[in-house]
Amino acid sequence: MATKIAKKIVGYSVVSKEEEQTHAPSSAHDPAKVVHLTEALERPEMLLGSTYKIKTPLSEHALYVTINDIVLNPGTEHELRRPFEVFINSKNMDHFQWIVALTRIISAVFRKGGDVTFLVEEMRSVFDPRGGYFKKGGKYMPSLVAEIGDAIEAHLRMIGLLKNEGPDEHQQRLIEEKRAQYEATLRQAENRSPSDFPDGAQLCSKCQTKAVIQMDGCMTCLNCGDSKCG
Repeated sequence: MATKIAKKIVGYSVVSKEEEQTHAPSSAHDPAKVVHLTEALERPEMLLGSTYKIKTPLSEHALYVTINDIVLNPGTEHELRRPFEVFINSKNMDHFQWIVALTRIISAVFRKGGDVTFLVEEMRSVFDPRGGYFKKGGKYMPSLVAEIGDAIEAHLRMIGLLKNEGPDEHQQRLIEEKRAQYEATLRQAENRSPSDFPDGAQLCSKCQTKAVIQMDGCMTCLNCGDSKCG
């Protein structure tokens, strides 16, 4: 807590450790008091780990990201699982040097403690100058580093360091209605006889039916009438 000095400083003295302990306020009553850990945290013989597979179109070989966690205060009400180190393995040796450097830096940040969730946003902000790609499920990844950050985010959510912030009740209901509408349109298109529309017709972005053909030099939907020419 900051203290405003309203008078001139006429003298000073160095407070000894004994005096500091005697006059220092308790951390329980002073939220601004910083509590320093006196016990050195060493790597245990065994750590809990999870491995995430990353398969990108940039390489024929997959990457395997392993994140090991340390359990603090096991068996107590203050038990906490935190990431401690990360390893990335692949048969592809093209990125070996920067991958080793990345794992060492991330592991150092994990072991330092504190809020490590900022790593996710930093890594997902890395863009490949050659362009990104879509991973399975349709999610766009701007780079391989960003997908490694995506794996770390999934792990932090699993152990509870990041909370799942999903849509609210109104948004969820709207999404479900739109999804049901879309699925009904697809079922209608699947049940339609193939002879109803010409072969090779494209999917209409408005009615989601494969009924768009080129007519009089303009792409026109034979199902809903939507036309690029207005």
